[in-house]
Amino acid sequence: MNSNIPYSILELATVAKGETPKESFRKALNLAQKAEEAGYHRFWLAEHHNMKSIASSATSVLIGHIAGGTQKIRVGSGGVMLPNHSPLIVAEQFGTLGNLYPNRIDLGLGRAPGTDQTTAHAIRSDRMQSVYRFPDEVNQIQQYFAKNNEGARVRATVAEGVDVPLYILGSSTDSAHVAAKNGLPYAFASHFAPAQLMEALNIYYNEFQPSEQLQEPYTIACVNVIAADTNEEAEKVSTSLIKMMLGVMTNNIDYMQPPTEMTADLKELAMNPAFQRMLKYAFIGDKEHVKNKTEEFLKATQVNELMVVSHIYDHSDRIKSYLMFADIMKELESVNV
Repeated sequence: MNSNIPYSILELATVAKGETPKESFRKALNLAQKAEEAGYHRFWLAEHHNMKSIASSATSVLIGHIAGGTQKIRVGSGGVMLPNHSPLIVAEQFGTLGNLYPNRIDLGLGRAPGTDQTTAHAIRSDRMQSVYRFPDEVNQIQQYFAKNNEGARVRATVAEGVDVPLYILGSSTDSAHVAAKNGLPYAFASHFAPAQLMEALNIYYNEFQPSEQLQEPYTIACVNVIAADTNEEAEKVSTSLIKMMLGVMTNNIDYMQPPTEMTADLKELAMNPAFQRMLKYAFIGDKEHVKNKTEEFLKATQVNELMVVSHIYDHSDRIKSYLMFADIMKELESVNV
């Protein structure tokens, strides 16, 4: 297992039952501040639309809010769904962020819509053409950030020469080819799409071509973590995640629900094959259990960095889980040095 593995957070600004998006933004900033103190490497924000339970829709705006309220933690997009946007506008937005918060902004790019197809069409009616042009549009953004773009007819002057590293996000093998060909870091969404993780990593490693940004492959994998003092407490906290995933699978998305006792029905639901496939990398339990699962995952994947998402209703429980996970990563680092 690699030693000294950075650990990071993927945040969705989840809106819990009984609260407003404004409250979720306040909690997201508080989490980022706690994460910075606990040694987390980066704090990425996802892009989702038309979901009342997720408030991270204006991703670049929220990144500015988080970066402005922290000091050193890297802040970025996990990711910007590029087919929803003009590459020029993305470059201008993140060039602006890179100027405001030097050496702290990451630009993660994905090609999924981050929503349902009807909403995706409302965002950009020609987005499917952009999906097919994804590799070319990644190259466009790279050119907008290039120092030598002065002679171009179309420029993002606020981005030229600004240090905002690009990352390719994916939940299938398609994105692995793009990341490898462009010599960019690769982040895989194994927290909800674990099936092709190993195959995608193999493609990326085998096809990787060094670039100006990156000389050697760099991989990030995302996992679900719910850590608590006891396995029983973690299981109870996880009932909010089970209900949330049920809403996603049945297209009946609701606000994040408070936890309940783990009933027989919920346990049966959690053991459903579809749930098991989607949440293969959900580490739920006390510190020792989560530590063992994390170590197994890192040894199996050999990724360079681990990103964590924790869908937890109560903010104090969520902070506690993330702080416990930071302790776990520090313990694993000390063992593997």
